[in-house]
Amino acid sequence: MGFIVGCGSSRKTAADSAANAPIVPVVKVERKDVTSGLRIASEFQPFQEINVYAKVSGYIQKLYVDWGTHVRNGQLMAVLEIPELEQQLQQDEAGVKKSEQDLERAREELTRSESAYNVAHLTYTRLAGVQKTRPELVAQEEIDVAQGKDLEASANRSAAKDALAASEQELAGARAALDKDRALFAYSRITAPFDGVVTEMNAYTGALLPAGTSSNKGDSALCHLSQNNLLRLVIPVPERIVADIHLGDSVNVHVTGLNDTFTGKIVRFSGSIDVDTRTMHTEVDVANPRYEIVPGMYATVDLPVNTVRGVLTVPVQAVEVSGEGRGHVLAVRSDHRLEPHDVTLGIESASEIEVVSGLKENDLLVFGEQSQYKPGELVKPQIITPAGME
Repeated sequence: MGFIVGCGSSRKTAADSAANAPIVPVVKVERKDVTSGLRIASEFQPFQEINVYAKVSGYIQKLYVDWGTHVRNGQLMAVLEIPELEQQLQQDEAGVKKSEQDLERAREELTRSESAYNVAHLTYTRLAGVQKTRPELVAQEEIDVAQGKDLEASANRSAAKDALAASEQELAGARAALDKDRALFAYSRITAPFDGVVTEMNAYTGALLPAGTSSNKGDSALCHLSQNNLLRLVIPVPERIVADIHLGDSVNVHVTGLNDTFTGKIVRFSGSIDVDTRTMHTEVDVANPRYEIVPGMYATVDLPVNTVRGVLTVPVQAVEVSGEGRGHVLAVRSDHRLEPHDVTLGIESASEIEVVSGLKENDLLVFGEQSQYKPGELVKPQIITPAGME
């Protein structure tokens, strides 16, 4: 009877222990692809940025932009008033009309000269022919006069041709001057050279904009234009991973200020190592169609260095690293008791680490701080999915 009582007491104690066991977050050992990488911080830069200058000097008559204005390629930004150039255009147009009239007169003069030459030359030719067959009918004096008129008409025709060529050249020069001044006058309309954002204004309506003669930033510029719908990150890639960098590779870009991650692409690199820093100039382009990212924001770029596929992995929070390639985990046995394991580790990503040996697939491991638990302790495992691994 005492034996029966004692046995019941043992079962009650075991039940109480199981009921009081702490709930422990655990994760499963799974087979996945793991990519180790290098995280490098950088600062966003506009894809391109310029100061917008006037190509001809003039006063701002109309202004269509201000700080923060988004413009499209070819969009009108400002119109300049240039009275002197307008007058010059009127003079050029008058010069073209005069040259056209002079050319028309030269053509008429050439036609008249051609006609006079034809008559004089025909007369001389006929008289000369008659003299050869019937010399007694034509006096030599008539032949000489006819020849003189023929030569004079020929000279007049040549002069008319030269005058016509000169008039044509004069008209071409007048038209070239008109086209030049029209092209200059077209610069009175300042347009955007690319899609961008006006990040700074240097002049307003009524201000005089001198013709830009250099690219130095100053008050002579209308504004500063920045292309922000596509941004670039310049990152110094260490020499040891240069061989792992390839054009077109996609990378994760985490923007600290937005607490968000974007996809970038490696689009260009210098192809040479800087001897001072032992790094290679590499650029990552990040699309920014909604203008969420502002140039100057800091970001970190995760460069993929090595990838292994279909290996056993666990979250990094489930492993206590004890040395190079070694670690310690707490596994939950089938009887819900904790059992320590030493494991051999492989490559590591930002959230997961490869387990080379010491565990098998679907093993349950304690997630988080292990020091609060004891080997052999009875627990209630609760499988969780760590943040960022959904």
